[in-house]
Amino acid sequence: MSHFPVTSSILSKTHLNKFLIEKYNLPQETQTSLIKAGVAHTYLVNTGAERFVFRVYSLGWRTLTEINEEIRLLNLLHEHYIPVAYAVKDAVDNYIQELNAPEGNRHGVMFVFVEGDKLHNSPEELHYKVGALMGNLHKVTHNLKLDRITYTSKVLLEDSFEALKTFLTPSPELDFMENAQEHLLKTLQTADTAAIRQGVVHLDIWFDNISVAKNHRISLYDFDFCGNGWLCLDIAYYVLQLHSVERDEAICRGKVDSFLSGYESVTKISTEERRLLPHLGVVLYFFYLGVQSNRFDNWSNVFINETYMKRFVEVLVKRYYDMYLLNEITTY
Repeated sequence: MSHFPVTSSILSKTHLNKFLIEKYNLPQETQTSLIKAGVAHTYLVNTGAERFVFRVYSLGWRTLTEINEEIRLLNLLHEHYIPVAYAVKDAVDNYIQELNAPEGNRHGVMFVFVEGDKLHNSPEELHYKVGALMGNLHKVTHNLKLDRITYTSKVLLEDSFEALKTFLTPSPELDFMENAQEHLLKTLQTADTAAIRQGVVHLDIWFDNISVAKNHRISLYDFDFCGNGWLCLDIAYYVLQLHSVERDEAICRGKVDSFLSGYESVTKISTEERRLLPHLGVVLYFFYLGVQSNRFDNWSNVFINETYMKRFVEVLVKRYYDMYLLNEITTY
């Protein structure tokens, strides 16, 4: 009998293990296990002597060109001694694998495993190091261009809002998001772009994509959202994440200041970039709510609904907006 078509599948770790042993000429005792089936599906590959991470992209999520550009960026950063989880070639020097999944051909890439832990509650000195690492990354990516998405106001605010509002019926939360979007679009359109550095951004630097080794060496991974845009988007996103985790205002302020000081120990943040940081933080809330909304069929359906969206808007987005934007006062 023919198989019923599917929109998404989780590849068998047993069969993927055999595939990877053959493709990468790995030892027969290699073991592969699923880490997470999220926006992409990631597997831990353990040879006994080494560990790797194999990422399987969801069908249609990234084109071959986009994946190759991500790999090119990782190689460039690795060459400049930026600690990242770079891609690994197979036995015949290919970076990208094609996997014939039930929903269609998906692509996979092997990455080095980054040693360390995820620290969601870190001291100020660690945030200083993250800032310095981001500053060094941006020195490499300043004025760089990838053949990938450019994070324009349309992508970040307009397209994302069209997606997320499908989960909001007429309500105070929807009214707030409409008003906030209008204000943010005007802010971005009138920004002094001559004072804003452009280049390639990671766009997802937060605690879940940072590994801290025992010697406090910090490494970055998961460049799946890398693209072109204002470098201060990365800064704004990290500051946003600090506010979402640390609710004590004084402690949060100390960590934010430490992070920004670390960044500026490497490269300066312009006055205009600083002014935009809280605005861009809310912009990125819009963007990632849009990502969650667009990936409902093959990821976010386990948590996203109208109740979730309203609570997210009220507890996180509106709180951050009220804290920094209503009176147009920036304290960074």
